[in-house]
Amino acid sequence: MDLSLESALNVPGVAGEPAGNIAGRPLDEWNAAYAKVESYFHALRIRNKVLLGRLVIHVLKRAMRRAPQETHLSATELAAEEMDAVVTEWFGQVLQEAPVGANHMLSTRGRLALMLVDMPGKWQEQFLHPPPWPDDFIKAMREAYLRGAGFSIGENGAASAGSGTHRHALQSQHAAVPQDDRGVVPAGDFVHRVVRHDTQFGAEPPSVE
Repeated sequence: MDLSLESALNVPGVAGEPAGNIAGRPLDEWNAAYAKVESYFHALRIRNKVLLGRLVIHVLKRAMRRAPQETHLSATELAAEEMDAVVTEWFGQVLQEAPVGANHMLSTRGRLALMLVDMPGKWQEQFLHPPPWPDDFIKAMREAYLRGAGFSIGENGAASAGSGTHRHALQSQHAAVPQDDRGVVPAGDFVHRVVRHDTQFGAEPPSVE
């Protein structure tokens, strides 16, 4: 980053903490957390560098507010939790679905909806943006979210389009996503990375193009 973490984040420090620490944690921890959050947004194909940096900083600021009190969690764990919270809360607003506890289904189907509406190509500037949103975006997301109910997630994390209608929707909405003759999306592709993000955090960052 061209800007230091301290100046970019502008988060009040812990009284008496040494130089090079932010919110009671060394910069190396926050750099690792930054890389993890950035890799997640890369997996969602956020490519605009200004938008990407702004989203990562937003997540890290939330994590840093918790860091001094929650010393049992690493900076990466705090950032992962805040990233999930930010994304799920946003899906809840856009899709008019109230997040309840650890609502992984809302998050998973929301990310699938992003793919179906081609968020990276058509609506990247709307991702995690507060309301109001364009009517066309809201309509597309809510329709895609309902269509996502027809997809099932296998034990290996592969997304399967159960019916011919849903298989056609997946192919037509994102033709670049390969499938086999059963409508199963192979491991390693975009949809697989999206629906498996919960297990990828804490492991290796998801592969990106």
